[in-house]
Amino acid sequence: MSDFMLPDIGEGIVECEVVEWRVAEGDRIEEDQPIVEVMTDKALVEITAPEAGVVTKLYVDQGKIAKVHAPLYAYQAENDTPETGVEQTNESQQPVAEAAKAPVQQASVAASSTSTGSDKVPASPAVRRLVREHQLELSAVAGSGKDGRVLKEDVLTHLNQPTTAAAQATSPVSQEAQSPRVEALRGVRAVMAKRMVESASTIPHFQYGEEIDVTDLLALRERLKPRVEALGERLTLMPFFMKAMALAVNEAPIINAQLNAEGNELHYYEQCNIGMAVDSKAGLLVPNVKSVERLTLLGIAREVGRLTIAAREGRVDQADLKGGTISISNIGALGGTYAAPIINAPEAAIVAIGKTQWLPRFDEQGEIQRRAIMTITWAGDHRFIDGGTIARFCNAWKGYLEAPETMLLHLG
Repeated sequence: MSDFMLPDIGEGIVECEVVEWRVAEGDRIEEDQPIVEVMTDKALVEITAPEAGVVTKLYVDQGKIAKVHAPLYAYQAENDTPETGVEQTNESQQPVAEAAKAPVQQASVAASSTSTGSDKVPASPAVRRLVREHQLELSAVAGSGKDGRVLKEDVLTHLNQPTTAAAQATSPVSQEAQSPRVEALRGVRAVMAKRMVESASTIPHFQYGEEIDVTDLLALRERLKPRVEALGERLTLMPFFMKAMALAVNEAPIINAQLNAEGNELHYYEQCNIGMAVDSKAGLLVPNVKSVERLTLLGIAREVGRLTIAAREGRVDQADLKGGTISISNIGALGGTYAAPIINAPEAAIVAIGKTQWLPRFDEQGEIQRRAIMTITWAGDHRFIDGGTIARFCNAWKGYLEAPETMLLHLG
């Protein structure tokens, strides 16, 4: 029997939370089969089996903390199983083999029905977390998905079921007597809490707001959309925002600079690595597209699609989270109009993009037209960026977005 030690799964990470076991004690496993999902302070990580065998013990319960280089589970490798030396081929030998297997199978079923019954119910980590937060048994929730899979809607429906009068009569609880549900702040949310406090308390923020007319940009996107989709990609406005931003950085390089820890040097970066905030099931993640200034719109679209899927699943590579130089938070995707974003230190600035609204505007002849207006709000590091600098930078960025064909003049 061998112990599987939790390996190094990220720079500086010493522990993680066990989110979901994919196997139970007694289960047979194959090489590279997903065994467990763990949550670090960066992302959700899937750990696979190093070789085939049988799981004999799970050392860390679901929802508990596992330590790096400590045993995570034990297994008996396939090569370690004793050989009988006799090949059983006739029918008279088969019942003997089945009888030998029966105690193991029964023990496995008993273990799964007592200690890991809820683990056998198919459900995503987010749904399991929701069930734990409401102190429910996953097996008590009726699943409406494929193969009885429990969906988020099933949990919400279960929670909204009216209690009977008898139940209310036997368990009267006043508002004053109710105690709050306590949940440990771990993983990505714990890191976000720490970094946001540090950023807000150490960087003097200032805000700058503007409106951008994206009518022509929306029309261009609609014309390009079929061509991009034919290549198997999805074209959102984000690649345009990023490309225009990388071009605008040429006119205000200080926006792509960072102040060192001592606060006495500015480091200017030639690479424009633009981060995008993604509301993932693990918490807020900000992966970044590297070297936007060198990529085509199609190349940016591919990277945006890849990073969005990875972030929403909580599986972003560490390299994609490092090295950002400026960030975009698209709150408009959720319906927000204005926001006061907090800088993703050590970057110098971040922009919050609000939703696009069709509003009346006067043209040059004084006639009212229906235009697509997008609101944006910048936050800048006031230690070395002033209002004039960010206004000029924003005007350049706005110019590219309002007349997107002008970006062609700067494409290599």
